[in-house]
Amino acid sequence: MFWKPILVLIVVVGSFLASPLFGRERQLMSPRVPAEKIEEARALVNPLPDSPDIVEKGKAIYEGKGTCFNCHGKSGRGDGTGGLSLNPSPRNFWHHGMWRHRTEGELFWVIKNGSPGTGMIPFGGLLTDDEIWTVMQYERSFAKGRGQRGMGRHGGMGPGGGGGHRGPKGMGGSHGKHGGQNECCQE
Repeated sequence: MFWKPILVLIVVVGSFLASPLFGRERQLMSPRVPAEKIEEARALVNPLPDSPDIVEKGKAIYEGKGTCFNCHGKSGRGDGTGGLSLNPSPRNFWHHGMWRHRTEGELFWVIKNGSPGTGMIPFGGLLTDDEIWTVMQYERSFAKGRGQRGMGRHGGMGPGGGGGHRGPKGMGGSHGKHGGQNECCQE
C-alpha cells in the first residue's frame, strides 16, 4: 500500500517532464552549425521565390519524404514524438527568436549536413537542395511573419552580430527594437 502513492507520483511527474512543455527549445541562441562552417552557411541564400505553391510542396516534403514532423511535430513546435527526449530539443518553428537569430543559410546547412551534438541527422542524402529550400519555406510559414524583421528572407543575426539587409547587426541597430540579444527570446 505504501508504494501506490509513490508510484502515482512517479507517473505524474514523469508525464509532466515528458510533456511538450518540457520539449520546448531551450537553446535558441546557440547556432547548430559548427563554428568553422558558420560563415559558409550564412552566405547561402534561398534561390526560390516566396510562393504559396512552394509552401504547399514544402508541406508535402515535411510531412512525407523528409519526415520532419517526427521530431518537429505536425505543428512545427518541436513537439513531435521523436523529439521529446532529444537534448537539445528540436527547433520550434513558431518561435519568433528562431527566425530572428538564425539565417536561412544556417537552417539549410543543418538540414543538409545535420547538427553535431544534437539529434538532427543529415538529410542531404535524402533530399535535394531544392527540396531542402522548399521545406524551409513551409517551416518559415509556421512563424506567420513573427520574428522576420531580422531574417526577412535572407538576413538574420547570429550571436554577436551576423548580418542581413539592415546593417551589421541584422535588425536595424545594435540588437533591434527588442533590446539586448537574449532579451527578445526569453520565455
